[in-house]
Amino acid sequence: MRNQLYTFLLLALTFLLAACASEETKSSKASSNSNDLVVRIGIQGSGGLFGKAKEDRLFEEAFESHGAMVEWVEFQSGPPMTEAIASNKLDIAGLGNMPVITAQAANIPFKIISQTLEGKKNVGVIVQSSSGITTLEELKGKKIAVGKGTNAYDFILRSFDKLNINPDEVELINLNPDEAQAAFDSGGVDAWAIWEPYLTINTLSEKGTIIADGESVGLLSPSYTIARSKFTEEHPELVVTYLKTLNELLAWETANETEAVERYAKERNLPVALMEQTRQRSKSINILVEDAIIQEHQKTADFQYKQGTIRQKIDVSEVFDNRFYKEAVK
Repeated sequence: MRNQLYTFLLLALTFLLAACASEETKSSKASSNSNDLVVRIGIQGSGGLFGKAKEDRLFEEAFESHGAMVEWVEFQSGPPMTEAIASNKLDIAGLGNMPVITAQAANIPFKIISQTLEGKKNVGVIVQSSSGITTLEELKGKKIAVGKGTNAYDFILRSFDKLNINPDEVELINLNPDEAQAAFDSGGVDAWAIWEPYLTINTLSEKGTIIADGESVGLLSPSYTIARSKFTEEHPELVVTYLKTLNELLAWETANETEAVERYAKERNLPVALMEQTRQRSKSINILVEDAIIQEHQKTADFQYKQGTIRQKIDVSEVFDNRFYKEAVK
């Protein structure tokens, strides 16, 4: 009888230990899965709207409810962002129209999930204020700094096309913004095709003069939020969460305009007046991509194909996906 009791107790203890081990394993797996899910968000530069988000951990807290963490990745321009998406090192990013077109033509899998800049005045061409140059036509024979594959690159080429200027009549020098700023300051280039805040920084400091922008030429250079295709398929709820959080961030900015402008100016060590003008030219938005914008995007893609900048003709409608934004604003 004693042996039977001993055997029963031993079996019971074994069962209990196995159950505890099983629960511990489940817990460990859940914890591991939670910690392994990292949303990698690409931004251009530090500070600004996303600097506020990082400081307040807005995206971190939003994604924690889904068991995910956030990793911020900084870039100087859009092309490296699409390269990171192609190599599965980035999930979500905000960038201009030209890198998006180049990425689609290179068969990089992504979706455009919202529009983040209107595109009328955020890109332009500046010259040295002392140069006496006032029009794009006067740039013939001159050196122009521009990041190849950026929205500024698309802008300068399409502007030349509208004005019947042969691109071979100028020298386009491929420079990142930090390199281009140094070249512009030293007089190493005669003009610079660039986006905000560099346009306003150089004009309000009286170093440069804007001779063309989207509004004056009649061209749009919108920016977008894009997401890696596989990420949208595997984690649609996180894509929606990103857009919801971005809307909350923009709502804060609208409700606290003075605080926001003062904050952004201090980050860049710039006068508040300069930052106010920058925002007038290039204020962040987060909206559904309308058909008119998609049609304009197609025109840009067709132009770049004609120029030989991209190697295949593309149907841009294939990468626009408004489902996530519609879900985010329900």
